[in-house]
Amino acid sequence: MELPTVNLKVAAGGAARRGGRGGRRCPRQMILLVHWLLTVWGCITFSGPYPWANFTVLAVGVWAVAQRDSIDAISLFLGGLAATVFLDIVHLSVFYQRTGFSDTQRFGAGMAILSLLLKPLSCCFVYHMYRERGGFLGPSQERSDYQTIESPEVPADPFVGSEGRGHSPQGY
Repeated sequence: MELPTVNLKVAAGGAARRGGRGGRRCPRQMILLVHWLLTVWGCITFSGPYPWANFTVLAVGVWAVAQRDSIDAISLFLGGLAATVFLDIVHLSVFYQRTGFSDTQRFGAGMAILSLLLKPLSCCFVYHMYRERGGFLGPSQERSDYQTIESPEVPADPFVGSEGRGHSPQGY
């Protein structure tokens, strides 16, 4: 059984203590932790589709943290966060009662609203991570290996037929 090699070099700024990545993993984990905690507290008041949507997106977020190089994982997490912003607005507007809440239910509703308010900021952070991994939203600017079968010569006047190029028309 071989033991793994250990690098004992100390990087400037203490990056070695933070996992050698300059602490970049911490915001991802903090986004997940904060939204998980707020979703758990929001589930005190709201049940049904609210926990299903939010916990599913958080599960995709765990995948995005675990697969550091995957553009698919982070793009699904970004899309899921954006979708839950809309879904949370719908869910809160339909199921929020103005009266009849106990203190615990008001706390849960407040945490669900706080989670909703923090999601656009989280989307900005996740989009930044998406761009760091090489993702790009918009038309692709890469050249493909596809070559057209058209001739490289382009006629000066595309409406000129073979008659104008020195060919005689064929009669039938």
